[in-house]
Amino acid sequence: MNTRANERMSTAQHTKDLLKKVHRIELKTRGLSEQIFGGEYHSAFKGRGMTFSEVREYTHGDEVRTIDWNVTARFGHPFIKIFEEERELTAMLVADVSGSGDFGTVHMLKRELITETCATIAFSAIKNNDKVGLILFSDHVELFIPPKKGRSHILRIIRELLEFQPVGRGTNITEALRYLNNVIKKRSIAFLISDLMDTGYEDALKIANRRHDLVALRTTDPREADLPNVGLVQFADPESGEVRWVNTGSSRIRKAYRAEALKHQARTREALKRAGVDHTVISTKEGYVKPLMNLFRQRDSAR
Repeated sequence: MNTRANERMSTAQHTKDLLKKVHRIELKTRGLSEQIFGGEYHSAFKGRGMTFSEVREYTHGDEVRTIDWNVTARFGHPFIKIFEEERELTAMLVADVSGSGDFGTVHMLKRELITETCATIAFSAIKNNDKVGLILFSDHVELFIPPKKGRSHILRIIRELLEFQPVGRGTNITEALRYLNNVIKKRSIAFLISDLMDTGYEDALKIANRRHDLVALRTTDPREADLPNVGLVQFADPESGEVRWVNTGSSRIRKAYRAEALKHQARTREALKRAGVDHTVISTKEGYVKPLMNLFRQRDSAR
């Protein structure tokens, strides 16, 4: 068999495998959005206001302030105005595809966690007739998919999240949020999904949150906070490529590692709090379902 035939077979198999992955994620996340998140998402993210729909006859218990006095005068008995929420919203997924997304020591990689989270939010959004767009970023913006509605559009977003190979390895949150502000002119719900392993992005958070309803979902893995005692181990930084040997048998080194991780968590929480950004933590161990549910309910109760 010639080389071209082998390549065609390999490409066909790759496409088949990719479609299986997309279908598997769709089944899982669409089910979650329909059974759990659809109503919570709708309540947590309100439309831009109320718009007039129709009038109907007044019944006992209706609010007097909703009476349409013009129609009432015309027909000689009371009618009220019916309003509906003006729902047309845009949800932007701003997803981190830097090198640290390839890390994961429990049930999945952080990149897989981001993919499933994005898919669940996207299906919840289109269930509420909202548009969904995608920005993938590393140390620069790698891909932009303009917001649209519909299942086929969401499946394209899932395919990109599964398949996209970024050029950059680092993380630049400021650039991602600046790009969001430039390409999305109307106010949107913007989900920043990242481990936030970057610095100097506090001002960008504040600006983006003024222009949009910004929500941060910080991805984590248990081993980012606790270093196991497994002796002398070679570590490679997935973003910088730096390689070093670490003696994990040293309690001093393990304590220093944990202290640095806790500092990062504290800095991140403080930056998000100062910017007024709603946020939660999603983990490769505990997943994203409970944190998202809690976040949506907190937003709903705070309104």
